[in-house]
Amino acid sequence: MIRLTWRQFRTQAWVAIAALAAIAITFGLTRPSLTRMYSASGLAACQAPSDCGRLAAGFINQVRADGAYPVLYAMGVIVMFLVPAVIGMFWGAPLIARELEDRTCRLAWTQSVTRTRWLAVKLGLLGLAAMAITGLFSLIITGWASPFDRAATLGSPVLSNRMMPALFAGHGLVPLGYAAFAFTLGATTGALTGRTVPAMAVTIVIFAAVQLITPNFVRPYLIPPAHTTIAVSPSAAYWRPAGNGLLITGPAAIPGAWVLSTSSRVYTGPAIQILKTCNNGPTSTPACGRAFASLHAQTLVTYQPASRYWALQWYETGIFLAAALALAGFCFWWIGRHRPGRTRPSSARPPRTASTPNPRFIRPARIADGVGPNKPS
Repeated sequence: MIRLTWRQFRTQAWVAIAALAAIAITFGLTRPSLTRMYSASGLAACQAPSDCGRLAAGFINQVRADGAYPVLYAMGVIVMFLVPAVIGMFWGAPLIARELEDRTCRLAWTQSVTRTRWLAVKLGLLGLAAMAITGLFSLIITGWASPFDRAATLGSPVLSNRMMPALFAGHGLVPLGYAAFAFTLGATTGALTGRTVPAMAVTIVIFAAVQLITPNFVRPYLIPPAHTTIAVSPSAAYWRPAGNGLLITGPAAIPGAWVLSTSSRVYTGPAIQILKTCNNGPTSTPACGRAFASLHAQTLVTYQPASRYWALQWYETGIFLAAALALAGFCFWWIGRHRPGRTRPSSARPPRTASTPNPRFIRPARIADGVGPNKPS
């Protein structure tokens, strides 16, 4: 059974191995020079937060001067988003749908290997292979991008940190959970549709929807968000009229954190009348600056701190692994009770006896033989 599974999926396996080798060679050749720049920047030994932000910005600017590194960084993130989707489409969707579409299930599921064992070997072997391939991709790309991630976590203003939705699912453990989920999702849609191409289309649509829903409605609340207040900088403040006062707010910069929302506040008082004349912001004139400073403007920030990165990674990976197990269980139930291969009831067609001729071998009557209703007299 294992040998048969390998023969059926060896093309996909060799393509995945070739892609993995190409990624390993590409990122492996550029990693030594990136490591040297990171060591020379002083970030590895940085302790003071005020110095770390400056050093991180300098390192990122140096790396961006060479156009190859930003391209590789973006390519690595894109690859980690695509790998689970490709596995779901080309590994998971054809797993059961191809057997049903080609009617080979009638032979495969009526031999000495039961349907339960057949599906267990297919899902188990290919699912573990999918997770292993994805894990190797993530290991290579996450290790290569670690200097970028550390620089962003220390406060680089020119690079998004790894907590941001666009990067979170492209590094660490989460891609393994996504790969397992996408694979079993493809197998489930293949079992339900019984057609390979529709199963591939449904798989990619559902998986893309999950990729959009998770960072917006699930991930922010896996751990209750933290709250803090931050003073609004005069150079970054912006406001708009609200009744008799001004609604003042500003950007929230917390190194390495994922800022979920900021809440502004309406300020009133004599200083507001002065600020309403400051068309170019609080720093336009000394009077505007003094009026703004007298407000002590603050903004309430809701965020996930950088220290929760690995906890969120484990929680989200566990959720998708549990979803993959649930989909696999549904496949076992569906294949066992609702798909072809079961013995046809005896009432569907009466059995033929030895005296009952097989209609496929009865020679049709012809007039030339002198038989039939129009026999010549």
